[in-house]
Amino acid sequence: MSLRASYRVESLPRISTLARVRLRSLTSLNSLTSLTTTLPTSPTTSAATASLWRRNHSWRSPALTTPPSCRSRLTTYSSLISVPRTSPFDKARSTTPSKTLIRHCSYRRQNMCRLAGDVEHTGGANPDPTKGRELLPTNVIPTHYDVTLEPNFDKFTFEGKVLIDFDVKDETKSISLHTIDLDIHSANIKSGDNVTSSSSAITYDKSKQVSKIDLQDAIPTGKAQLEIKFTGQLNDQMAGFYRSTYKKPDGSEGVLATTQMEANDCRRAFPCFDEPMHKAKFTVTLIADKHLTCLSNMDVASESEVQSEISGSTKKAVKFNTTPLMSTYLVAFIIGELNYIETKKFRVPIRVYAPPSSDIEHGRFSLSLAARTLEYYEKIFGADFPLPKMDMVAIPDFAAGAMENWGLITYRVVDLMLDEKASGAAMKERVAEVVQHELAHQWFGNLVTMDWWEGLWLNEGFATLMSWLSCNYFYPEWKVWENYVTDNLQSALGLDSLRSSHPIEVPVKRASEVDQIFDAISYSKGSCVLRMISTYLGEETFLEGVRRYIKKHAYGNTQTEDLWAALEEASGKPVKEIMSIWTKNVGFPVVQVTENPADSTIQVKQNRFLRTGDTKPEEDQVLYPVFLGLRSKDGVDDSLTLTKREDVFKVKDLDFFKLNANHTSIYRTSYTPERLTKLGQSAKEGLLTVEDRAGMIADAGALAVSGYQKTSGVLNLLKGFDTEESFVVWSEIIARVATVQSAWVFEDKTVKDGLEAFVKELVSERAHKLGWTFSDKDGHVEQQFKSMLFGAAGMAGDQAIIAASKEMFNKYMDGDKSAIHPNIRGSVFSMALKYGGKEEYDKVLNFFRTSSNSDERNTALRCIGRAKEPALIKSTLDLVLSGEVKSQDLYLPASGLRSHAEGIEALFSWLTEKWPAISKRLSGNAPILGSMVTICTSSFAKPEQLKKVEEFFDGIETKSFAQPLAQSKDAIRSKISWVERDRDDVAAWVKENGYGASS
Repeated sequence: MSLRASYRVESLPRISTLARVRLRSLTSLNSLTSLTTTLPTSPTTSAATASLWRRNHSWRSPALTTPPSCRSRLTTYSSLISVPRTSPFDKARSTTPSKTLIRHCSYRRQNMCRLAGDVEHTGGANPDPTKGRELLPTNVIPTHYDVTLEPNFDKFTFEGKVLIDFDVKDETKSISLHTIDLDIHSANIKSGDNVTSSSSAITYDKSKQVSKIDLQDAIPTGKAQLEIKFTGQLNDQMAGFYRSTYKKPDGSEGVLATTQMEANDCRRAFPCFDEPMHKAKFTVTLIADKHLTCLSNMDVASESEVQSEISGSTKKAVKFNTTPLMSTYLVAFIIGELNYIETKKFRVPIRVYAPPSSDIEHGRFSLSLAARTLEYYEKIFGADFPLPKMDMVAIPDFAAGAMENWGLITYRVVDLMLDEKASGAAMKERVAEVVQHELAHQWFGNLVTMDWWEGLWLNEGFATLMSWLSCNYFYPEWKVWENYVTDNLQSALGLDSLRSSHPIEVPVKRASEVDQIFDAISYSKGSCVLRMISTYLGEETFLEGVRRYIKKHAYGNTQTEDLWAALEEASGKPVKEIMSIWTKNVGFPVVQVTENPADSTIQVKQNRFLRTGDTKPEEDQVLYPVFLGLRSKDGVDDSLTLTKREDVFKVKDLDFFKLNANHTSIYRTSYTPERLTKLGQSAKEGLLTVEDRAGMIADAGALAVSGYQKTSGVLNLLKGFDTEESFVVWSEIIARVATVQSAWVFEDKTVKDGLEAFVKELVSERAHKLGWTFSDKDGHVEQQFKSMLFGAAGMAGDQAIIAASKEMFNKYMDGDKSAIHPNIRGSVFSMALKYGGKEEYDKVLNFFRTSSNSDERNTALRCIGRAKEPALIKSTLDLVLSGEVKSQDLYLPASGLRSHAEGIEALFSWLTEKWPAISKRLSGNAPILGSMVTICTSSFAKPEQLKKVEEFFDGIETKSFAQPLAQSKDAIRSKISWVERDRDDVAAWVKENGYGASS
């Protein structure tokens, strides 16, 4: 499943996914100014290192009584690919690092059980009761579902019948399965057409979402079939079998029925064993009016006329071919008025479907990309796409970004349909990323599936990584790996720096908990861990391990250890021992570097990094295998790995070195001020890559937040980048200043104005130099660079850009749609709202109401919160729950209000006042509810504000959003500590650098 970027609400502001575009590598960089660094002392002495290491890590071996030293790891600079490095346990060897700093093309570019019996016939499992998971009994194991459904579009209900074939493992008089909001009318055990046993009672456990069917007669071991007839709700919660509405060309409302089963909502569509370990085959029949299109995972087997049990009229019954073994969360079906386009440029037909509210021709980009991507994935995964067709459908109401249902992928309209005349280059990149993410799932997640939800990262981390790999293959000019450092890696490190983060392999006891781990840990950190192991093994070896994994476990269920085993088999390296530390523990280290010129060595020391800067000894027990990736003038030496608390390494030439080359490893690096100054000079000499420069800025900014250095030092560092030429570096510069601004949003106006003046000074000259007109000659990256600088300068008060923006806005609203290029539409709208009043607000609101383009409507919603007059803030908040904004988009107008102090205060007041209505509307969709809680709370930065949040939620049931709420509070605590520590430091810096009120 692909998350919308907006659902990954980060406590540190970052340039949005649609603005943080992949950038070209340029080397010019001004000198870096010194940072005043204060290094927290370690709570653990080096004398205890070996004991702690043995006690806390999984590098278990009778032969290893001390932490292993990691040697001989060497790579040249590449995207995902690298020269295979040796195991940390291998004997050291002599290597000669390459001097070439060139980019190589990569390879062509979000435990309990095991399968029981023959995987060809059963998807059953043998649970381990010691794990404490809340699972269904396994006295019966489903092997096949025959599901028949007929929706009622007048009453918003549906009638259903399911025949479930079982393997009965133990004689039983009861069967338990999952249901939500289903009225079961009858339940019978059948043999052919004969009823052999009927239900004597049906009871429901609401907390476990389990219906228990007690039978009059026991069923013996062997084969059995259960028939259940039921009625369900065609809900509007974007979960299970639900309804989605859209506006037809004639202005009337259209309704379609669609599904979203992941994680635990197949049980809303029909009674089932709704756990990923219970793979089965599915035969789906849909009954609908003859003019409606019916879709499911498989192709159509037959179509016949039937009499509707609901209306008595003649309808069609569309029966689909039986699926391969698959988990319930991947089942999908759709009924509605749909148009389609098709390509046969792949082995099997591929179609894009959309309701009449969308121009079906806008699906051409996704259609073409899907054909090429499926062919590419078949090659690198070494396995054919096993279904007879691939459909991709735009759904008007959709909670996530997309869902990887096998053979029937569903998307938000904006994430599938691309109008290249109305959308900018960043949106094109977003669509490509989402399409390729979902197609990767067809193998990783669908063909091979985690056995339980703590393995979610296997699905999402892998699909995330593959979307970048394939995007780089098809669009090398986008230079996506350069942006990986500022996008995926920073998303992962940002969330994982909170005390309330969780391990990649997070224990999940109840299925209801899983919604809260569809986050940057499962997606971004998961993909970063996989990229790190790919760099460790070499890309070809990594992909060979993936091919073995897929071949061995096709149509089955796995655990993380199964992937490690396949990679070990392909590489001969101890992958499990290395990577289990990263996946089973929360957090990551900060590596402090000190130098000893006398013997040309560096001392490196690792401690857990927390954004709040208050790591406790008991939180700092894990010692990670840190791949140091030493860059020097001779190239990148990957032979150095820190496996102890601290160690000393020889460096040939201390004049130039940098750790974590290209930032392919998961840690922050803390240098001395003198080393940062030298690195600045090295960057000017062309010795640092784009990833190195952007990653160095990101690390410095994060270290200031946590107290490892003063904020004034980071601001001076950023000021020294005024001649930087890379967009990815500039995006990180702007993001880091925005981080300071967000923490200081409730501080003295003079300081806030000074920070804004600093941004204007940083970006205005370059924004004017690049300009804000666009032509066909502009490259993909250049378009993004122009639009980012234009927006940043204008929002910081550049009067020439504000005037140009106002002129464009007025012409656009008067009907000249060519007046604003799509790349800067959001910036122009934002400036109109920030510097305008009610007239501009009303125009943007009317634009939202009248546009038929999803991207345009989203732009209006995303910007409208920028208006900060009290009456306009109230209008924005009223809009959120007015019914005009779809539930999937509620976060958009709310998010805009986080850009100013008035909006942040108003958001929380609105949340407390409207909580019953908000929680009721989003009760069926915990991820969106959690996002709204985050949006309305995490921008606070004062102790009294944190207290208000804690007091409000003290008397409220928070189980469904406990994780995002805890993370919001941690983010607030971090800002409180940061501002209290550096309030005077920042104020003095603003004054000393002439950014006061008169600037």
